[in-house]
Amino acid sequence: VFMTKTCPEHGETEELYFGSYDMYQKFATYWSDGKGTHAPNVPIESCACPANCGLCSNHLSHTGLANIIVTNRCDLTCWYCFFYVKKGLEGAYVYEPSLDQVREMVRALKAERPVPGNSLQITGGEPTLRPELPEIVRIIKEEGVDHIQLNTNGINLALNPNLAHTLRDNGLSNLYMSFDGVSPKTNPKNHWEAPYTIESCRKANLGVVLVPTVIKSINDHELGGILRFAQRNIDIVRAISYQPVSLTGRMKKQEREKYRITIPDCIERIEEQTNGEIPRDAWFPVPSCSPVTHFVEAFTKRPQYELSIHFACGAGTYVFEDKDTKKMVPITSFVDLKGLFEYLDEKTDELNSGTNKYLVAAKFITKLNSFIEKDKQPAGLNLSKLLVGALLKHDYSSVGQFHVRSMFLGMMHFQDKYNQDEERLQRCDIHYLTPDMRIIPFCSFNVIPEWYRDRIQKKYGISVEEWEKKNGEKLESRLYRGQLRRGKHADGCGCSAVHIEPITGT
Repeated sequence: VFMTKTCPEHGETEELYFGSYDMYQKFATYWSDGKGTHAPNVPIESCACPANCGLCSNHLSHTGLANIIVTNRCDLTCWYCFFYVKKGLEGAYVYEPSLDQVREMVRALKAERPVPGNSLQITGGEPTLRPELPEIVRIIKEEGVDHIQLNTNGINLALNPNLAHTLRDNGLSNLYMSFDGVSPKTNPKNHWEAPYTIESCRKANLGVVLVPTVIKSINDHELGGILRFAQRNIDIVRAISYQPVSLTGRMKKQEREKYRITIPDCIERIEEQTNGEIPRDAWFPVPSCSPVTHFVEAFTKRPQYELSIHFACGAGTYVFEDKDTKKMVPITSFVDLKGLFEYLDEKTDELNSGTNKYLVAAKFITKLNSFIEKDKQPAGLNLSKLLVGALLKHDYSSVGQFHVRSMFLGMMHFQDKYNQDEERLQRCDIHYLTPDMRIIPFCSFNVIPEWYRDRIQKKYGISVEEWEKKNGEKLESRLYRGQLRRGKHADGCGCSAVHIEPITGT
């Protein structure tokens, strides 16, 4: 599937949009618009997508995951990164909102209606460069956010294992850790450090999500290897979030084709590299779970959290480890998800037409087992019980038990200037919180930085020179110099007494 754009000045351009037409058709059947926001931050008369995001009443999804940037400094200089502040660039500013600003931004998120934001990611740059990070986590928790995750390269948690305990105690839910491959060549940023980070999180009981940026011809041959590494650490690795690369800057078409990879391409590579354990038909688009939301809304008569992004933005599946064969088993091998979603839609219609909800609940419980092949589900898993707890009793711990028993595999393909689609943008549910109390979609904030990211960081940041004078150090002084690769570690860590398995065994 290709996107064609026409400009009166520059002519026509064509860009790969989705790598499989068959998968595009399947995913499109799950298109589902959300509730948007009833309390827009931008008045309707100012709406001119994508020129004035913030959110406006044209937006069709509430915030699913909010991002707060706590610094744009980083201790790495990854070649493909579009975000970190680079000394020497004209107009480079260090952006680090104060604790009071963080609190006010979170309050703006919680004021969102009809569904207040309840999931937040602390991001950067590299957030662990902020010494106030534990306090930032505590403030976000105080303001009523239940799920808090930290977007990080994990290096400082490897060097300082006690940090994982501190962050967990202050309310952090999980790490969202960059992890681009299982060899030093594909993952030079933290290949040597990641096992130490995972061990720190294991001791702190802090879940880990591995986040590979997938680049065609660079690391797309190791997607299955990443899954195997996660499987070896399935006690603490809760998910993998594969992210096909966003191509920034000026690139000729031939160069874009060298690096461009889409969600279906990644799914096909995972099928090939796992010898069919995770087949392509195990994957569903993110909005496919909307029937669950609609059913719970009809049952409770209250607005519920809904993942209503565009079907081309993301995909996912759940997998379980077979303890006997050591193979990964996708949920679709023992659950008829398509049939279950269609049945939930039927019951939602009944509830909305006035049928007694307890009668509907009884029908649901009776019918549920017909969608689950109990003899094929992993030993000790009672999925029917967990679903009844989550959907009818609204027991959040049931969802937690499910996540602990399984591993989520996700895809999220953020846009760039070459493939940006307003239909996707208007349904985005990953948003940035900013000090001017706006809530800006991810693919506006980063794809049009001159309107959003760079302008905000200049307004609320300080120049690199001013930051260096204020802090008495050079910006580059915090760059990671590979201490773990030279056998050095934090004093008193205790890791020397623990066998840390290398990623590749080499």
